[in-house]
Amino acid sequence: MSALTGTRGLVRLALRRDRVRLPLWVLWLGLIPPSFVSATERLYPTAAEQLQYARTTGNNPTFLALYGPIHDPGLGGIVVQRAGLLSVVIALISALTVIRHTRTEEEAGRRELLGASGTGRAAPLAAALLVAMSACLVSGALVAAGMIGQGMPAAGSVAFGLQLVIGGWVFAAVAGLAAQLTVGSAAARGLSLAVLGAAFLTRMAADAVGGLSWLGWASPLAWAQRLRPYAGERWWPLALAVAAVVALTWAAGRIAARRDLGAGMLPERLGPADAAPRLAGPFSLAWRLHRRALYGWLAGFTALGAVYGGLAGGVQDMIGDNPGLREVFTRLGGASGLLDAYFASVMGILGLIAAAYAVSAALRLRSEEAALHIEPLLATPAGRLRWAASHLAVAAAGSAALLAAGGLATALVHGLVDDRLRADLPKVLGAAMVQLPAVWLIAAICVALFGLLPHLTALSWSAVAAAGLVMAFGAGLDLSRPVRNLSPFTHVPQIGSADFTPAPLIALLTAAAALAALGLAGFRRRDLALG
Repeated sequence: MSALTGTRGLVRLALRRDRVRLPLWVLWLGLIPPSFVSATERLYPTAAEQLQYARTTGNNPTFLALYGPIHDPGLGGIVVQRAGLLSVVIALISALTVIRHTRTEEEAGRRELLGASGTGRAAPLAAALLVAMSACLVSGALVAAGMIGQGMPAAGSVAFGLQLVIGGWVFAAVAGLAAQLTVGSAAARGLSLAVLGAAFLTRMAADAVGGLSWLGWASPLAWAQRLRPYAGERWWPLALAVAAVVALTWAAGRIAARRDLGAGMLPERLGPADAAPRLAGPFSLAWRLHRRALYGWLAGFTALGAVYGGLAGGVQDMIGDNPGLREVFTRLGGASGLLDAYFASVMGILGLIAAAYAVSAALRLRSEEAALHIEPLLATPAGRLRWAASHLAVAAAGSAALLAAGGLATALVHGLVDDRLRADLPKVLGAAMVQLPAVWLIAAICVALFGLLPHLTALSWSAVAAAGLVMAFGAGLDLSRPVRNLSPFTHVPQIGSADFTPAPLIALLTAAAALAALGLAGFRRRDLALG
């Protein structure tokens, strides 16, 4: 039997299981960039204004770090730069897709059942990579077709689509290798996200810090940008991406063929034979299950906050001479000053990422139930509500700690650089912590689904995706107020503004408490869901 036996059937199974989520993210990633063309034309209608943007805002260190370089001073180059973060998004989604269909399946025991049916050892990995990479390719094709439909040059549009595909392919292969190295889906996700975060920070340093452009060769995200869409396309960086994908896939396949089922190549540290007294009870168990992931998230938030703090000094230079961009930042963060608007907007980004953590932590309820870990616990004096509350307490406190770490890092770096620490610390930290009610509301949606519709709990990621869509493109695309109101972060008031009122925060907290209570009540009454 070949190691790839059964790959076609597993591809069909993966497509069936992802028949809703896969088309949604493919269409979203494929159709958003072409919509930037008309929005950019409204902001910069003439060639002179586009050239001014490219020479000033587009080459400001803040924009270079966040979105990457601008290679063409025309409409196409501006659109490519503004869509720079989509490469990170598609890389993240493709990595999570691969892990879902490899290590998660193995962890749940379904991989062992498939192996008994005559499936080859490498077939699950091959099927997951085929599904994720095909989805990336379809998204890239939609981007290219959409840009051509907007009247942009065909060669540049194809290069733009491939720019997004490169990140997805490379990090799908990274996730495939991580799934073979680690034990458990959480460890595989953590390793993949750590590599993606390192690649993003490396790309930021290469683009924003003079003399460090050579660092871009260490980041696949920078390889993609060196295709230079609409600026004399260079196709040879594709060879780097293909070589990386082939090497990573070969390594993952070799490991998959040799390792034991359920094991990983990175050894696990054995724990003590007897549990410490402090581990008695569901809250101690929940902390032990979540702590490693939380430590990694804290490190990431601290690093990202430091980057945002370092970039804050260039904000006024970036948008001071551009009324259109100033209007966008004002919509994102309020009208009490450009720097305050910057802090409000970047703290909103940290809030969205904290919401992703809160959802992932709350989803541990569903994964523990599906893995049948909850039944032995419920045989002890710990009841359902105490068990559920233990995980929710970690999710709530952890998200608060993440926002505090990000806000403190931003304030410290910016305050020390500009000698304004005493003035900036309470303002920036407040702008971070004010995001917490919106974060908890998104987590409460996950709890409500878990309690009432447990098989649809994974749809709580849709709330994170919708909030991200509104945050990333709501102002730039001039979305209507009802559409923007779908995101709880739209209702977060800005600290220090003249019209600040705590009423929206109270409303968000009330809604979060009501949804969480509804979910816990449903969980208390329903039967335990199996698988």
